[in-house]
Amino acid sequence: MPGTGGNGEGGTEDGGADSGAYRGAAGGSGTPGALRRTLSFRDLLVYGLLFIAPMAPVGLFGTLQARSHGAVTAVYLVATVAMAFTASSYGQMVRVAPRAGSVYAYARLGLGEGAGFVAGWMAMLDYLLIPAVAYLFSGIALHALVPAVHPWVWTALAVVVTTLLNLSGVRTAARVGFAVLAMEIVVLAVFVVAAVVVLVAHGPQRGWAAPLTGEGAFSAGAVPAAVSVAVLSYLGFDAIASFAEEAGGGPGRVARALFTCLVVAGVLFAVQTYLAALLMPVSAAELAARPAEQGAAFYTAVDSAVGRWLEVLVAVSKAVGAAFAALAGQAAAGRLLFAMARDRRLPGAMSKVDAGSGAPRRALLGAALVTLVAAVGAARRDDGLDQLSSIVNVGALTAFGLLHASVLGWFWFRGGRGRPPAGRGREAGGGREARGGREARGGREAGGGRPGVLRHAVVPLLGLAVVVAVVVEASGTAQLVGGVWLVAGLVVLGVQHGGRVRG
Repeated sequence: MPGTGGNGEGGTEDGGADSGAYRGAAGGSGTPGALRRTLSFRDLLVYGLLFIAPMAPVGLFGTLQARSHGAVTAVYLVATVAMAFTASSYGQMVRVAPRAGSVYAYARLGLGEGAGFVAGWMAMLDYLLIPAVAYLFSGIALHALVPAVHPWVWTALAVVVTTLLNLSGVRTAARVGFAVLAMEIVVLAVFVVAAVVVLVAHGPQRGWAAPLTGEGAFSAGAVPAAVSVAVLSYLGFDAIASFAEEAGGGPGRVARALFTCLVVAGVLFAVQTYLAALLMPVSAAELAARPAEQGAAFYTAVDSAVGRWLEVLVAVSKAVGAAFAALAGQAAAGRLLFAMARDRRLPGAMSKVDAGSGAPRRALLGAALVTLVAAVGAARRDDGLDQLSSIVNVGALTAFGLLHASVLGWFWFRGGRGRPPAGRGREAGGGREARGGREARGGREAGGGRPGVLRHAVVPLLGLAVVVAVVVEASGTAQLVGGVWLVAGLVVLGVQHGGRVRG
C-alpha cells in the first residue's frame, strides 16, 4: 500500500499526465486555506464504502426482488455497469481538476462558472440530506433496540458523535471509519457463511439461477426498471473525489479508489442479494402483492433461514453503519461547502481550515447544523423517513448529469483553447490565476492531447442517458423538490451575477 506522505509525493505515483494537474490543485498544509494531503488509498476506499454502506441492499432488497420478478442479483450487476460510466467520468475529471468540491469544480472547468455553481448547488441537496437519512435510519434502528429512548434523541446523538470525529481531522475520522467498516464486513461475512451452510444443508427456496434470471420467464423490461432504483444504493461512492486535495499520491490514486470502491460494492451487493434471494421464503410475486412487507424482506429471509440472532446482528450493524455512512457524507458535504466558499459562492467564513486538525471546521459545522435540523425534524414525524428519502436523490443525479456534460465540454470544447478556466484570477496575488493555468495545462495533458471517442464521448453520453432514465423514474415529490431547489439556485446565481456586474 502506498504511504500517506505529504505534498512531496505529488505526482510520483502516477507521473506524466497526472502530475501537471496535481501540482496545481492545492498547496501544502502550511498554506492558508489549504487542506492537508494525508489520505492513503485505503483511507479513500474506506470513505467511499462507508458512505455507500456494504449492506446497502438490505433496505431495497424486497422492492427490487418484486420489481425485477426475482432477478435481484442481475439488477445489481447491471446497476454496477451503469454506474461505471459515472465512475469513468469522475476518473477523467479528477485528473483535470484534483480539487475539493468534486463535481462543482469539474463543471466550472468543463462548462463554466454558472454551470459549476448549479452543479455544486444540486450536489448540496444530496450531500446534506443523504447523511440526514442515514442518521434517521440509525435513530430508528437504535430505538427498536432501546424503545425507552425516542428516535430523535438517538438521531441527534449520532449527529453529535460523528461531527466531533470529523472535526478532529480527516485521518482520525478515517481510522474510526475503518474500524466500523471492518465490523460491517465481518457481519456480512457471518451472513454469507451462515447462508452457505443453510443452503448446503437444506437447499435453496428456488432455483440456483433464479436471482439472475428471475422466477419463471426472464423479463427484459423488469430488470431495467428495477435498475433505476438500484443505482441509488451506489450514491456516495463519488464522495471520494471530494477528498482530492487531501489524497497523497496524485489524482490517479483518487480515480483508482473510485473504481475500486464501485467494483467492491458491486461484488458485495451481488453476493448478499444472491444468497438472500435463495433463502427468501416468499416469492417475488407475493412480495409485489404485499408492498408493506418489502422493506423487511431481507430480515425475513435471514430470520426464517438462519435465526433471530443473525437478524439482530444485521440490524445492529445497519444501525451503527448508517451513522458512520453519515460521517463520510458529512465530511464530503463539508468539503463541498469549503470549495464553494473558497470560490466566493458561499460565505467566505466556511473557507477557513483549522490549523490544528487540518479540517474545514466551519464548513463541517454548517453541514452538521443543516443535517441535524433535517434529521431531527424528520425523526419527530411519523412519515419523516418517507418524506426525507423521497427528495435526496434528484440532487445527486442532476450533479451526475452535469459531470458527464463536463467531460464533453472540457475535452471537446474548452480544454483545447489554451486558457485557464474562467474566473480564476481574482485571488490576491494572482494565485488562483496561476493555479487555473496549471490545471488547464494538466487537463490537456491528462486528455492525452486529443480527446478519445470512447472515454470522452461514448461513456459520458451513456452515463447521461442512465441519469435521465433514473430521474424520469423518480417520484413526483422528488422531482418537485429537485425542481424547486434548482430554481432557488438559479435565483441565487442571478443575484450573485448581478452583484458582480454592479461591482
